[in-house]
Amino acid sequence: MSGSGHDHHGHDHGHGLGHDHHEPPAKPWQAVRTEAVESLLHELGIVDSRRVDEIVAHYEEKIGPKTGAAVVAKAWTDPAFKARLLADGLAACAELGIGGPETEYLHVVENGPSVHNVVVCTLCSCYPWTVLGLPPAWYKSSAYRSRLVREPRALLAEMGLELPPEVEIRVWDSVSEIRYLVLPERPAGTEGLDEAELAALVTRDAMIGVARVAVPSEAGR
Repeated sequence: MSGSGHDHHGHDHGHGLGHDHHEPPAKPWQAVRTEAVESLLHELGIVDSRRVDEIVAHYEEKIGPKTGAAVVAKAWTDPAFKARLLADGLAACAELGIGGPETEYLHVVENGPSVHNVVVCTLCSCYPWTVLGLPPAWYKSSAYRSRLVREPRALLAEMGLELPPEVEIRVWDSVSEIRYLVLPERPAGTEGLDEAELAALVTRDAMIGVARVAVPSEAGR
């Protein structure tokens, strides 16, 4: 399954990212250990937990996703760049001054009217940090990693993305050798927007594949 797409059809069962009976998903051991160390350092007065949360949120929500959004916007407005991006994600990102170990084996997959791509890492939490920032907690959860493979349509619906039955869902499994970035479908009504305005519409979740890019009228809601 590693490094390849899989066509999964929907199922009617599933209970969010948790397990059956609405049990909350267990935290990965790495998260538990990190929180314990942070709590100890906070008690000793070495670090401020609130400041740590601010820094994590900054990297998770702002720095990384903005980089990826710029790549998407460039691809939407420049067909030649888009072709290069789909052929070689690393080389195309390098044209924009984006690089690093997390983009060393970057493969970009494109969404369309009849195909929707979504990314997971079933073994751990491999993720293109350079273009998306820090991976969200739910991406690393065992519930997301296992359920997306078994029942992608149901899980995506629980996360707020309901796809018609005729749309093919392709699940891509990231590994240490290759990372994936979803090129979202450009929403209608954005023909007059420039790259900066388009980039402002693109979210981290859309580039993972668990959401679509909202049209301008919806984005401001």
